[in-house]
Amino acid sequence: QVMLTEFGGGSVEAGGSLRLSCVSSLRTFATDPMAWFRQAPGKEREFVAGVSWRGTGLFYRNSVEGRFTISKDNANNRVNLQMNDLKPEDTAIYYCAAGRNYGAVLREIKDYPTWGQGTQVTVSS
Repeated sequence: QVMLTEFGGGSVEAGGSLRLSCVSSLRTFATDPMAWFRQAPGKEREFVAGVSWRGTGLFYRNSVEGRFTISKDNANNRVNLQMNDLKPEDTAIYYCAAGRNYGAVLREIKDYPTWGQGTQVTVSS
Protein backbone atom coordinates (compact mmCIF):
# COMPACT_ATOMS: atom_id res chain seq x y z
CA GLN A 1 0.00 0.00 0.00
CA VAL A 2 1.48 3.33 -1.12
CA MET A 3 1.40 5.84 1.73
CA LEU A 4 3.35 8.68 0.12
CA THR A 5 2.91 9.79 -3.49
CA GLU A 6 5.09 12.41 -5.13
CA PHE A 7 4.06 14.73 -7.99
CA GLY A 8 5.67 17.47 -10.02
CA GLY A 9 8.94 16.15 -11.35
CA GLY A 10 10.06 16.96 -14.87
CA SER A 11 12.75 18.46 -17.06
CA VAL A 12 13.82 22.09 -16.99
CA GLU A 13 16.74 24.19 -18.12
CA ALA A 14 19.25 25.58 -15.63
CA GLY A 15 17.80 28.56 -13.81
CA GLY A 16 14.27 27.22 -14.06
CA SER A 17 11.84 26.18 -11.34
CA LEU A 18 9.83 23.13 -10.36
CA ARG A 19 7.43 22.45 -7.53
CA LEU A 20 7.27 18.96 -6.04
CA SER A 21 4.35 17.82 -3.95
CA CYS A 22 3.89 14.75 -1.79
CA VAL A 23 0.48 13.58 -0.68
CA SER A 24 0.37 11.40 2.42
CA SER A 25 -2.24 8.85 3.38
CA LEU A 26 -0.63 8.31 6.78
CA ARG A 27 -3.10 8.91 9.60
CA THR A 28 -0.23 10.43 11.59
CA PHE A 29 0.75 12.99 8.97
CA ALA A 30 -0.11 16.02 11.11
CA THR A 31 2.43 14.92 13.74
CA ASP A 32 5.11 13.47 11.46
CA PRO A 33 8.25 15.37 10.49
CA MET A 34 8.68 15.22 6.72
CA ALA A 35 11.65 15.42 4.42
CA TRP A 36 12.78 15.32 0.82
CA PHE A 37 15.80 13.27 -0.17
CA ARG A 38 17.34 12.82 -3.59
CA GLN A 39 19.52 10.29 -5.34
CA ALA A 40 21.58 11.04 -8.41
CA PRO A 41 22.89 8.24 -10.66
CA GLY A 42 25.82 6.49 -9.04
CA LYS A 43 25.49 8.45 -5.82
CA GLU A 44 24.05 7.81 -2.40
CA ARG A 45 20.67 9.12 -1.39
CA GLU A 46 21.03 12.44 0.42
CA PHE A 47 18.94 14.72 2.58
CA VAL A 48 17.66 17.81 0.76
CA ALA A 49 15.15 19.50 3.06
CA GLY A 50 13.07 18.74 6.12
CA VAL A 51 10.16 20.26 8.01
CA SER A 52 9.09 19.75 11.60
CA TRP A 53 5.78 18.13 12.32
CA ARG A 54 4.21 21.48 13.17
CA GLY A 55 5.58 22.91 9.93
CA THR A 56 7.53 25.69 11.60
CA GLY A 57 11.03 24.24 11.65
CA LEU A 58 12.71 24.20 8.25
CA PHE A 59 16.03 22.57 7.44
CA TYR A 60 18.09 22.42 4.24
CA ARG A 61 21.32 21.01 2.94
CA ASN A 62 23.81 23.77 2.24
CA SER A 63 23.75 23.44 -1.53
CA VAL A 64 20.02 24.19 -1.80
CA GLU A 65 19.72 26.82 0.95
CA GLY A 66 18.17 29.97 -0.51
CA ARG A 67 16.93 28.19 -3.65
CA PHE A 68 14.58 25.52 -2.28
CA THR A 69 11.66 25.99 0.10
CA ILE A 70 9.89 23.18 1.92
CA SER A 71 6.41 23.61 3.35
CA LYS A 72 3.91 21.38 5.15
CA ASP A 73 0.15 21.62 4.74
CA ASN A 74 -1.38 19.62 7.56
CA ALA A 75 -4.92 20.44 6.47
CA ASN A 76 -4.38 18.70 3.12
CA ASN A 77 -1.82 16.05 4.11
CA ARG A 78 0.71 17.52 1.71
CA VAL A 79 4.35 18.53 1.81
CA ASN A 80 5.79 20.67 -0.96
CA LEU A 81 9.24 21.50 -2.23
CA GLN A 82 9.56 24.66 -4.30
CA MET A 83 12.80 24.53 -6.26
CA ASN A 84 14.09 27.71 -7.88
CA ASP A 85 17.28 28.52 -9.78
CA LEU A 86 17.78 24.86 -10.54
CA LYS A 87 21.24 23.64 -11.49
CA PRO A 88 22.34 20.56 -13.43
CA GLU A 89 23.71 19.11 -10.19
CA ASP A 90 20.15 19.07 -8.82
CA THR A 91 19.32 16.32 -11.30
CA ALA A 92 18.16 13.27 -9.34
CA ILE A 93 15.22 11.20 -8.28
CA TYR A 94 13.51 13.06 -5.44
CA TYR A 95 11.87 11.09 -2.64
CA CYS A 96 9.37 12.18 -0.03
CA ALA A 97 9.87 10.61 3.40
CA ALA A 98 7.95 10.58 6.67
CA GLY A 99 9.83 10.55 9.96
CA ARG A 100 8.79 9.08 13.28
CA ASN A 101 5.67 10.44 14.89
CA TYR A 102 6.42 13.57 16.97
CA GLY A 103 10.08 13.10 16.11
CA ALA A 104 12.72 15.63 15.18
CA VAL A 105 13.83 16.42 11.66
CA LEU A 106 16.89 14.25 11.10
CA ARG A 107 19.12 13.85 8.08
CA GLU A 108 19.77 10.11 7.92
CA ILE A 109 17.85 7.66 5.76
CA LYS A 110 17.45 5.28 8.70
CA ASP A 111 15.36 7.86 10.55
CA TYR A 112 12.57 7.77 7.97
CA PRO A 113 10.45 4.61 8.03
CA THR A 114 8.08 5.59 5.21
CA TRP A 115 9.07 6.55 1.66
CA GLY A 116 7.45 7.51 -1.59
CA GLN A 117 8.41 5.95 -4.89
CA GLY A 118 10.24 9.01 -6.16
CA THR A 119 9.91 11.50 -8.97
CA GLN A 120 12.57 12.36 -11.54
CA VAL A 121 13.97 15.88 -11.79
CA THR A 122 16.28 16.63 -14.72
CA VAL A 123 18.04 19.97 -15.14
CA SER A 124 19.84 20.63 -18.41
CA SER A 125 22.64 23.15 -18.84
